[in-house]
Amino acid sequence: MHEPTLTPGRAAGSLAAATRWKPWELALVTALAASWFVLGSHALLAHEIAVLALFALSLDLILGYAGIVSLGHAAFFGFGAYVAALFAKHAMPDPLVGLAVAVGATALLGAATSVLVLRGSDLARLMITLGVAAILYELANKLDFTGGADGLQGVTVAPLLGRFEFDLAGRTAYAYSLAVLLVALLIARRIVGSPFGWSLRAIRDNRLRAASIGLHVDARLAVVYTIAAAMAGAAGALQSQTSGFASLDALDFHRSAEVMLVVVIGGAGWLWGGVIGAIAFKLLHDLIAAWTPQYWTFWIGLVLLVLVLVGRDRFVRPWTWFRRGGSPR
Repeated sequence: MHEPTLTPGRAAGSLAAATRWKPWELALVTALAASWFVLGSHALLAHEIAVLALFALSLDLILGYAGIVSLGHAAFFGFGAYVAALFAKHAMPDPLVGLAVAVGATALLGAATSVLVLRGSDLARLMITLGVAAILYELANKLDFTGGADGLQGVTVAPLLGRFEFDLAGRTAYAYSLAVLLVALLIARRIVGSPFGWSLRAIRDNRLRAASIGLHVDARLAVVYTIAAAMAGAAGALQSQTSGFASLDALDFHRSAEVMLVVVIGGAGWLWGGVIGAIAFKLLHDLIAAWTPQYWTFWIGLVLLVLVLVGRDRFVRPWTWFRRGGSPR
């Protein structure tokens, strides 16, 4: 018997099946949209989760799908935060215009720095991404117009769509960040389900083999790195616009480590992992910090060790069952 050949029509059908919405995906999207009406008293926490989820989604694009390891992803988060804050303070306070400017500027930064991570080993990429973040941190610390160590204060943002004020309860901020997160999820889902997204998986699994079959490896990695930088910049812009403040904390190493932890908790190479990981991390952080404020990092680290050492059989992370047909193996 001859094995069936993969014709263009059959390949197109396989791609269409892969991008078709699953019932559980529709349920998750519906739950996210409905959360704005349900979590009224916890809108500020939900807003923080949405921003962190968007940040984790951007890292997962390059780590989980392209295999680019980064310990300096906070460079793009912080850069987007400062660009949005500076734009609101000195140019135009409209949040949507400021978000677009921050995304565009961070995309340019991502494109410019992508050439640094295309070659070399994973260790070299770790050092390069960490170095870029350190450079931006020192620039923000030394330059006068960024506010230095005191941060950029006095950032005032106009009402969203000219009507909705950013209230202290955080409901407008959550609606804003949730809408941006959902749009980013749709874009990312379209990317990873496209032939471009499947080519990224091939590069991640075997870069030399992908190049040998004619894939332009460097160009694809540069594109996805730029897209991930833009999404991280959007997360940073949301953070500074809704808080009215941009500080060195947005560029600090702990931001990169935190988002890496979120991706590990949620599961790399699975778009919803960033959302699930952000929810789990923030809730765990709040619970542990309320129980033992001095040692919450110890318990977070312990949970991470358990997930890495025991969670490989996926009983610890049952939400990853969806990735391979619904049961752990």
